[in-house]
Amino acid sequence: MKGTKVHEHEANVPASDLWAIYGTLLAADLLPELLPHVLAKVELVSGDGGVGTILKLTFPPGIPGLESYKEKFTKVDNENYIKEAQAIEGDILKLGFLFYMIRFEIIAKGPGSSVIRSTVEYEIDDAHPELEAMVSTAPLAATAEKFSEHAKEKMVPQGTA
Repeated sequence: MKGTKVHEHEANVPASDLWAIYGTLLAADLLPELLPHVLAKVELVSGDGGVGTILKLTFPPGIPGLESYKEKFTKVDNENYIKEAQAIEGDILKLGFLFYMIRFEIIAKGPGSSVIRSTVEYEIDDAHPELEAMVSTAPLAATAEKFSEHAKEKMVPQGTA
């Protein structure tokens, strides 16, 4: 069974400022710091943040059967602000997911506003239909909110003389 779940978050932050987080390894550093209840640790296995980069994501205790997994960046589009990361090894696949991919799109709405569209695409082994309930955009929504706040705090005020 295949599926897709999408979450959109409007941010009063320029798309380029959000991409400075999402499009780089800064996201890996910020996730455990800003959202320790979502990810306990993110380790760079290989790569520089571009296509082919592999990260190991470790979850906080308490999620049955889900301790960690590795994801590989399969798309990093710095022009259109799109990043895709696919699970390649670990607990997500061991649970019965045949495919699990997260896509982030930063869409400019104006000079100082944008939308963060977070998408989870997945395929589940037919023997494990209960896994669909595990697929949630809630962690991605929390990430979008925290990254927006972080980007806004780091913005340099314009026109101050």
